[in-house]
Amino acid sequence: CSSLASISIAEGVRSIGKDAFSCCPSLESIAVDPANRVYRSAGNCLIETASETLVAGCKASVIPADGSVTSIGEYAFYGCSSLTSISIPSKVTSIEFCAFAGCSSLASISIAEGVRSIGNQAFSDCPSLTSISIPSSVTSIDYYAFKGCSSLTDIYYSGTEAQWYEIDGFWKIPSEFTIHFNSQEL
Repeated sequence: CSSLASISIAEGVRSIGKDAFSCCPSLESIAVDPANRVYRSAGNCLIETASETLVAGCKASVIPADGSVTSIGEYAFYGCSSLTSISIPSKVTSIEFCAFAGCSSLASISIAEGVRSIGNQAFSDCPSLTSISIPSSVTSIDYYAFKGCSSLTDIYYSGTEAQWYEIDGFWKIPSEFTIHFNSQEL
């Protein structure tokens, strides 16, 4: 779907599979009929209303900060090669499997305090990402969360060194990353 620019979801749509709109670099607009009882759109994001899960995003997405999104779902932005930056608001508690994987132009990520888990391969294969700030609210970072992020050299963590080592599921830190916290390096 390299030339798909917009998606309109009709009132009667009740199910959209995972990964349905992945690898659509030209996608700029996602709209859902206001009468749809399962999905809604806000900020060019497709949101499953009951679960408060963002199921698809695009290069023009702004994740709502009003509490209507608590999870960035599996493959939500997968292969969105035109996405350059994203802010994840404080009401979001989890970033799921491959949520931002393959976003080759993603250079800036802002993760607010409140996010608790970063899933397996959540930011894998994002070669434009040079640094990331992780809030102390994060208690779980799954394996390969930053796999293939060839330019990633700095991870900024807002908690203490002791908290960093208590993060559940965190893989061994590759030597090419520098972890910064409390104005110190690890």
